[in-house]
Amino acid sequence: MAAPAHPPAITTPVADAHDASPDLEPIYVWDLVVRLTHWTIVLSMLVLAFTGIDIARPFLDAPSGTGHFQTGWVRIIHYYAAIAFSLAVGSRILWMFLGPRRSGWRQFLPVSRRRQRELIGTFKFYVMLRPRPPHTVGHNPLAGLTYIAVFGLYLLMILTGFALYSVSAYGSYMKMWSFLLPIFGGAQGARWIHHVVMWLLLGFAVHHFFSALLMARVEKNGGMDSIFSGYKFVPKGSERDDDR
Repeated sequence: MAAPAHPPAITTPVADAHDASPDLEPIYVWDLVVRLTHWTIVLSMLVLAFTGIDIARPFLDAPSGTGHFQTGWVRIIHYYAAIAFSLAVGSRILWMFLGPRRSGWRQFLPVSRRRQRELIGTFKFYVMLRPRPPHTVGHNPLAGLTYIAVFGLYLLMILTGFALYSVSAYGSYMKMWSFLLPIFGGAQGARWIHHVVMWLLLGFAVHHFFSALLMARVEKNGGMDSIFSGYKFVPKGSERDDDR
């Protein structure tokens, strides 16, 4: 029996959608500190929102006579989540000045000419005056400016929380934060600000999630995956640095 003229081709399965495209290559964008602080903030915010609402207006059922004990546990969980949140926010702010270039403060303030130029282009994309956003490796300039406001809300949430804690911090070092109470208009004013900022941050979280989905679909660069792996995919030969 005669052998076939051409041997059968040996094929291997494609491991990843990005591997199938010869025009893309991976680039390490988000380091471990950025990813850990990001997810610590996300998870602690969820716990803080749930327990904070219950502290303000208890909705968890408790057997008769145990309500105060249950509220105490909710407060303890709230306080420990607040510690994790505060440490993560403080670490991320510090990392803006000590970390690598793509994690630095220049990703938030458009100080370079290129990012100033692309700020307008990104805005035009969001308001549907441009079909595609400008190519960026890290945060796009408009998102960077937004995150400055978000970190401001983070700090406001932390300081109002410290002020409220100082009210009942008898004999604790947290009593030192009582000087903040007059600044926020007393305990009731601090509580109101704390509550409003919580809803602003939850609203931002929803917007942030859907904006990330939109950009990942449009740019097709693994943007959603990158907050887990740290890698994005960029066209071969493209600029690797946004800060120019």
